[in-house]
Amino acid sequence: MKKITAITAQKHKPDRVNIFLDGEFAFGLARITAAWLKTGDVLSEEKIGKLQADDTRERAYQQALLYLSYRARSEKEIRQNLRKHEIPDEIVEETLERLKRSRLADDNQFAQMWVENRSTFRPRSKRALEIELRQKGLNNEAIQASLSEVDEDALAYEAGLKRAARFKGQEWNEFRKKLSEFLARRGFSYSTIAPIVTRIWNETRLDAQQYEDEDIP
Repeated sequence: MKKITAITAQKHKPDRVNIFLDGEFAFGLARITAAWLKTGDVLSEEKIGKLQADDTRERAYQQALLYLSYRARSEKEIRQNLRKHEIPDEIVEETLERLKRSRLADDNQFAQMWVENRSTFRPRSKRALEIELRQKGLNNEAIQASLSEVDEDALAYEAGLKRAARFKGQEWNEFRKKLSEFLARRGFSYSTIAPIVTRIWNETRLDAQQYEDEDIP
């Protein structure tokens, strides 16, 4: 058994305190974990172990909240981040369950948000989106649900229209080559690219020769 002889605030981490046992520094705890402790309390080894485990859980949860504060994350990303901070696997999984109960971690919701964000700011093909989501660790069910209403032609058109402004003044062949290559890098197939490139040319080059798909070799 050991007696708490002092509880002091950490200088650079005001949300944590230092615990001194029998006159010597023993370990640090989150304030919320140490809330019920006071000088003079006697701690068994079992109690000390529980306090330290509870502190690790709280540290993991706070780290996850910080990580999520920048943007939404997949469960795989959260898991990797916690492991990077040397959180034991058992507590990593407990933290994920806690986040899921609070709807702060939800792969189905994450997939939907990812697709919507990409479609708005950086449109790309369904195939490219699927690859990105698999890299984020999402399962097939979540991926397919998030892509079920994606309009491939609309995405290609939005992506191509934004890019076409860079090719102002170029002749048809060069315009078609560069815009097609750009859309191909975004994962769109030739069967999607060809009519979209023609459509964008016709809509943005009203003073130039107009084309129909069947007119293009």
